[in-house]
Formats: sequence, structure tokens, C-alpha cells
Amino acid sequence: MRRRREEPGWLHGQPPPRWARFAPAVALVVLALAQRITPDVELGYFLAGLPPVAAFAYGPAGTAVFAGLVLVLLGMPGLGIAHARGSDLATVAVVGLLSVVIAWVRQRRDAQLVSVRTVAEAAQLAVLPPVPDRVGPVRCAGLYRAAQRGTLVGGDLYDVRAGPYGVRALVGDVQGHGLAAVGTVAALLGAFREGVLDDPELAEVAARLDRRLLADTASSVDSSVKEPELFATALLLEFPPGLGLVRMVSCGHPPALLLRAFTVSEVAVEPGPPLGLGLAGPTLATVTAVPLLPGDRLLAHTDGVTEARDAAGHFYPLADRLPALAGAPEGLAGAVWRDLLAFTEGGPRDDVALLVLSLPDRAAPGDTDGPGNTAGPGNTEDPAAPAGRGGEPGA
Repeated sequence: MRRRREEPGWLHGQPPPRWARFAPAVALVVLALAQRITPDVELGYFLAGLPPVAAFAYGPAGTAVFAGLVLVLLGMPGLGIAHARGSDLATVAVVGLLSVVIAWVRQRRDAQLVSVRTVAEAAQLAVLPPVPDRVGPVRCAGLYRAAQRGTLVGGDLYDVRAGPYGVRALVGDVQGHGLAAVGTVAALLGAFREGVLDDPELAEVAARLDRRLLADTASSVDSSVKEPELFATALLLEFPPGLGLVRMVSCGHPPALLLRAFTVSEVAVEPGPPLGLGLAGPTLATVTAVPLLPGDRLLAHTDGVTEARDAAGHFYPLADRLPALAGAPEGLAGAVWRDLLAFTEGGPRDDVALLVLSLPDRAAPGDTDGPGNTAGPGNTEDPAAPAGRGGEPGA
């Protein structure tokens, strides 16, 4: 799963590229040759500006060697590079010394930045680890892009977990984006992972997430630090074992798209209120069951996709463009992201999360919970019948 909008460059703690290391040396050779070819034009003193440039590509030792070489070229009139006097050489020597100091500071800063970034990436990946290619019988593909540059996790979230009641997935979007929303994302993911194991009903998992946000809001109000009201939209999905269907609960979230061959349809799920606003009350959310055929794919997404705009202000038409992207070799999620980049000419300004889920076309040897298989002991539900836990099949 790829999450970075861009990889960290050499100005963000990574080793400098080769061209940055070769540039000062190439400039030195070019200036020296130009001075020898045009002796009437004084070019040698431009060499004094090369040690500070070298400080951004070399360490203290390399910068010192480079500064010493410049001093030799300027201080030896026989070379025909320059005719520097004592005061000029002293100035160049001071510039070289300062360049060495700059290189030392930069090297220490880069080492600290790499250490901090490594810790931050480990912490963010612990909050939102990559989605595996397969969870139980469900095939998964995810793509995440945080709006805030340099971060791996923003205000969107998704997860896919197997539990005693089947494989369950969550796609959500919390208030705000960037690092300020990571705490809410972590709280929701923790509550979801507990619900996968403990709650027999999918609607109970949604209620657990709602209580989690309400509790966090109440604790922030009681504290001395005022926090904004916490709320989130979420779409929960459940693939019960042995049945070729998916159950869904929507908490104010954009509906999932069902890709059947090259036909796209919006899954009709009765929307409930967003999480954390206390609007759900004691009544559990409505569960909708949707039959799945072999080869069907479900695309769950956040509004960072559909609310992205092009230069003319038009929204990204995800459902209209999806059939043309269905057979892309890089996968559906990757194809949507590339198309979104081209549509917006640089990428959306909001967090983006895409989750593609599907059941295998046919059961593999030893796989007893794929579509079309006989239900296991104690499981008498008919895939074509209405779901036994609160919903009628819909499309």
C-alpha cells in the first residue's frame, strides 16, 4: 500500500543525489578551464562561492578538502586561475571555514531529522498499518494519501479485520485532516478492532464507534484544554462466512460503488447520522445486505476523492470514470489515484482513502468460506435470502 504523496528528498534528511555531489566539482573544473581560455576576463574569483555550495552536498571533511583546493587554485598565480592577494585569500579562507561549520550543522540536523522521521513513520504505521492483500476469504487493496505533506496518516482511515463473525472492514473520515486528526483516527480504529472481536452485530460495532467519539468529546470538554467537537463519517462492511453477500452500515458516509464486470452502480444503503454527534440514540443503525456475484468488486472511498476539483471547479466523477479504469494493470485503487492526479493537475487537497474489496471468483482448495460454497456447520443462511441481522438485500 502506497501512502506517500512524494518521497522525502535530499533536503529532508536523505542523502543528496549524485548530481548535487558532482555539481561543485564540475563547476570548479568549468571555471578553471574558462579562466585559462579567456585570460582577459577575471572568472577565478567565482571559485570563492563554491565551498558554501559544497557544504550542502558534502560533510565537514569533504567541504574542508574542497575549500582547501579552492585556496590552492586562487593562491598560486602560476596556475593562471587568479591573482589573489593576501587579504583576498584570507576572505576566501574565512568563507571556507564557515562552509565547514555549515556542513557540520547540516549533517547533524540531517541525522536528527532521519531519526525523528523514522520514529514518526513507525508511530503512524502502528496507527494505520498497511492492508494485507487478503483477509480471510476477502481480497483487499488499499490506497491512502494524506493531505498534509510529510505525513503518512491524516483524517481518513480504513481497516480490514477477520473475527468470529466474519471479515469486517471500516472506511471513515474524521473531522479535519493532518496530524490534528490522528488521535481521533487512532481512537476509532481501536474501537473498531475491539468490535470486530466482541460485537456479533455490525450495527453494534457502529454504536461502539459512536460511543467512543462521544466519550472523547466529553473528556475534552471537561478538561482545561478546549477541543473542537469530534465527529466522523464511516462505512462499515461485513462479509459473513460462507455467504456470497456483504452487509453494510453507513454513518453519514459516501456510499460504496459496486463494480460488476464493467458496470458501476452505487450501493443503496440507508444513511445514518455521523458518529460522535449523539444523534443515533438507542436505536441501532440499519444494516443493508447486498448479494455478491463472482468477480464483483466493492470500492469504498472517502469524500476526498469525489470532492476533488479540476481547474474549472468540476467535481471528480468517480462513478463515470470507474469502468474505464477497471482493467488497469496497476490495480483499481492505483488507477483511480493516477486518474485523480491527472484530473486535479497535482492531486486533491484533502485526505484520500480507497479500499477495494472482493470475494474470490471460486473457492481455492481447502477454502470453505468463499462464495458458492456450502455453509459450514451451524450456518443455515441462504445467500439469496434477506440477511438475518437487520437488512434486506439491495443493490
